[in-house]
Amino acid sequence: MPKHRNVTLSQVLTVAQMRDAEMALIDAGISVEALMEIAGRGAGEFVRRMAAGRAVTVLCGPGNNGGDGYVIAHHLMEHGNPVRVIAARDPTTDACRNARSLFTGDVSGPDAAVHGDVFVDCLFGSGLVRPLSDDLLALLTGLAENHHLKVAVDLPSGVESDSGLCLNEGLPRFDLTVALGAWKFAHWTMPATETMGALRLFDIGVAHVPGSASVLGKPCIAAPATDAHKYRRGLLAIVAGEMPGATLLSAEAAMRGGAGYVKLLATVRPEGVPPSLVCDVTADLAALDDDRVAAVLVGPGLGRSDTAKARLQAVLERGRPVVVDADALMLLSPDMLNGAPCVLTPHEGEMVALERTFELAGTGLRRERAVALAQASGAVVLLKGPDSLIAAQDGTVTVSPRASSWLSVAGSGDVLAGLIASRLAVHRDPLMAAREGLWLHGEAARRAGSAFAAEDLARMVPAAVGSTLK
Repeated sequence: MPKHRNVTLSQVLTVAQMRDAEMALIDAGISVEALMEIAGRGAGEFVRRMAAGRAVTVLCGPGNNGGDGYVIAHHLMEHGNPVRVIAARDPTTDACRNARSLFTGDVSGPDAAVHGDVFVDCLFGSGLVRPLSDDLLALLTGLAENHHLKVAVDLPSGVESDSGLCLNEGLPRFDLTVALGAWKFAHWTMPATETMGALRLFDIGVAHVPGSASVLGKPCIAAPATDAHKYRRGLLAIVAGEMPGATLLSAEAAMRGGAGYVKLLATVRPEGVPPSLVCDVTADLAALDDDRVAAVLVGPGLGRSDTAKARLQAVLERGRPVVVDADALMLLSPDMLNGAPCVLTPHEGEMVALERTFELAGTGLRRERAVALAQASGAVVLLKGPDSLIAAQDGTVTVSPRASSWLSVAGSGDVLAGLIASRLAVHRDPLMAAREGLWLHGEAARRAGSAFAAEDLARMVPAAVGSTLK
């Protein structure tokens, strides 16, 4: 596939952006009906493969999402699948009316009692902003309960596209969601994303939208040059504090993340330092004056005392590329930042504290809040959670695919911080480091399997890195 299509197919669009992108196709000469035919047959092929000859029920709404449903049903009939259509309402758009007129099979009303193998939700699409009425909610949930497999087309009905909110309680959970044309924020945002099952995208030809968000993709990491040495690969300094366990976890990940040299700066040598980790016992952090230090990680295990704050201040005064994590986020103030490359890695509680510190409103969607903090701080912000995202000062947003829920374990964040810092030491690009670290974190979790500890996660990093090599 050409490179420009890869970029386009990773974009995440708002409802307004998607509407404009579709209108650009129409202005270029493609009719609404033709677009519906392309989208419906594309989604229909996903349904056909899942159904594998079994009976399919398609629920069609009154708008163009319902029109997609009629096209899907027609596609299935052409391939010999038993298919039945339930019309929740009569069509209200010309394109939907046209699609219904072309479907030659049976169309039942909302009162029909239907059981089957595969249920396809084409009730409403990405434009929905209000809850489903009681009768439509009962129809949707009843049909879902009466079928073994469930597919949502574009978005599950009852989900708000831009926010990822579920507009009704008790919405069905789907086995597959087929996005049409472009990803929407709800595909990657809690709580909606956990209802969608596997995610697939069908390309209808929309162009790339400048400034659009994107889905975090697999990075392309290069092996060290033939003549590389440890300093050229990147010297990372990790500042230890009052709780050395967290710091050592970060170091374990960092040593496996690509940096050539990881040095622990501690006031007292902790127990359990691995032989490959250099420990520099220093109170004044003078080791940071070494020009070979490519990046610094501060925060894991730092503590929140006055001494910890002084160590954070000493780190930031050096102006080195830095990852600020954990306790350091609670001690950070705007005057400490000096424009050096920086990644902030807050979870929700730390995000709220940072919003107070930087005098931000703390309102709006998670991505809007992350962008506001990035712009106020001048840093790249990785807002962690089950739907992690990355925001840059220029408003760039990168959303993360769903990662293993087993990552909800103590020490997982320390491993992530170490990975980001390791990548930052390699190339000193904070946005690239945040993206690479977040992807490697998710891939290491996938390889670690189930019920792993943070140490197991760190040990999977080399395999995760290996999967990205050019």
